[in-house]
Amino acid sequence: MHLAVDDLSFSYPGRPVLSGVSLRVAPGTRLGVVGENGSGKSTLLGVLAGTLPPSGGEVRRQGSLAVVEQELVPLPGQTVGDLVRESLATVRAVGAELDAVTRDFDHEHGSLAELSDVLARAEHLAVWDADRRVEVALSRLGACRDLHRELATLSVGERYRVRLACRLAERSDLLLLDEPTNHLDTSGIDFLTGEIVAWGGGIVMVTHDRQLLDDVATEILDLDPAMDGKPVLYGQPGYLAYRFAKNQALHRWRQRYRAERKRAEKLAERLDASYEGLSDEWRPAKGSQKHRRATHARIHVKAADRLVQKLEAEAVEVPVPPLELRFPDLLAMSPGWAPDLPLLEVRSPRVDAGPRERPGEPGGLPDDGDGPAPAAVPAGARLDLPGTRIAIPPSGRLLITGPNGSGKSTLLAALAGTIGLDRGTRSVAEGVRVGIVAQEGPALPAGAEERTGFEEYAQEALDLLSAGTLDPDYLVPVAFLGLLTEEDLDRPLRELSAGQRRRFDLARALLAVPHVLLLDEPTNHLSIDLVDELTQALRVTPAAVVVATHDRRMREDFADWPTLEL
Repeated sequence: MHLAVDDLSFSYPGRPVLSGVSLRVAPGTRLGVVGENGSGKSTLLGVLAGTLPPSGGEVRRQGSLAVVEQELVPLPGQTVGDLVRESLATVRAVGAELDAVTRDFDHEHGSLAELSDVLARAEHLAVWDADRRVEVALSRLGACRDLHRELATLSVGERYRVRLACRLAERSDLLLLDEPTNHLDTSGIDFLTGEIVAWGGGIVMVTHDRQLLDDVATEILDLDPAMDGKPVLYGQPGYLAYRFAKNQALHRWRQRYRAERKRAEKLAERLDASYEGLSDEWRPAKGSQKHRRATHARIHVKAADRLVQKLEAEAVEVPVPPLELRFPDLLAMSPGWAPDLPLLEVRSPRVDAGPRERPGEPGGLPDDGDGPAPAAVPAGARLDLPGTRIAIPPSGRLLITGPNGSGKSTLLAALAGTIGLDRGTRSVAEGVRVGIVAQEGPALPAGAEERTGFEEYAQEALDLLSAGTLDPDYLVPVAFLGLLTEEDLDRPLRELSAGQRRRFDLARALLAVPHVLLLDEPTNHLSIDLVDELTQALRVTPAAVVVATHDRRMREDFADWPTLEL
């Protein structure tokens, strides 16, 4: 057993996150962890890895450990080679130990037990194959293979792929993965899937990728509390089996709740009638066995009170309804739209590699006020589509696919007007509003991290209103969307999880009721339930929608859309 967890709990100051988590991870176990955004999935990995101390319960680990978190903050001057050497330190140490033992081994007096032990560890880690494994993993995942390249010069996704490749090459006994497919293209996901299936140790992976769960998960832990208030471990392999079992359990929970509410209403009526029996209208006239009738009334009241108390003691908690997306009624076109013009169009776009300037900055496109707030555009972005016209009509659909580095994010930024073109043109019909959810999210103004979601959303609405780019009749309240609870919206943005920040980015994109919605890897960091709801909403919304995604299930869901392969 590589990992054993019993009744684990964890709380931040004033805010409980995890409670009643128990699990076992043995060699060959591939445990998928799911749950709503903010349910504590990444926190659970931190506790399992030992970087966060549990508030209660016990965590026991045995064997070597490797962790791949969502973000890697590089040290100053740290290079790809430094990360490779750090990851293979244990492998190289065992290799050196094996060389020393075999070189100095005395066939007459040497310890065969010691030699066998070192040889077994070396075979388990395949020490003679470590360099080739790193090279293959870096190549198959589309990661940087320049060992002298500083990690700080790479994008978030590029750093993630380098670290994932290194951790896969380590061959640790226990591997913890946090959203491993977020920054991978199709070939990278295929490689990762093969590595996970062949892994000799245990794996715990937090993921929203429904196809990955179907392909590799032997068990699924759902951190959303069940009827008893605790997370549930589903032993059936695959996402579809888990989904069916969870829906059945939720149905039974709601049935029991409805039955108990009906019973409570009948008992309340009985209690009211018993108390009514003590009134002057209920009592008989004086002299008509009044003491016996009054005693019966008290008995009725006491009996009803006991039944109500018994019901309350045995009652289940009200099922907390999961957040359900309420997608706003978007508009197909603006009042000023001319029937012979697309809402949004780019022709022969080219963006050269290098740090990009945003609209309104020197060298960038003029800020015409019809686009969204500037989004983060990675350095090194490149796009070149000579002779290509991409026109988005009212209620149009476009699915953009292609490997990492093919320019999907750059193309969406060019469509949104958040990045300048080195060649080509971009045009937007009069009055058309564009909403974008960028892959890495927009940069917030200084001090915005300390504001709550309510405050930041309101400030952006005021800015748009003052700029004349928001119709007050179509303002979408953030709480209406069902993306975040009011409690989460009252917290500073810096306290939100990556998934909750992603939900807030989606809310900001919907704020101005856009006619064109641009989504770059929209499933990243979102919970599985929300991904399903968002997919359905995008299929039926009157607004035009452009989606760039590696998510295999989402691509299947949008298979009937026009597709641009880069």
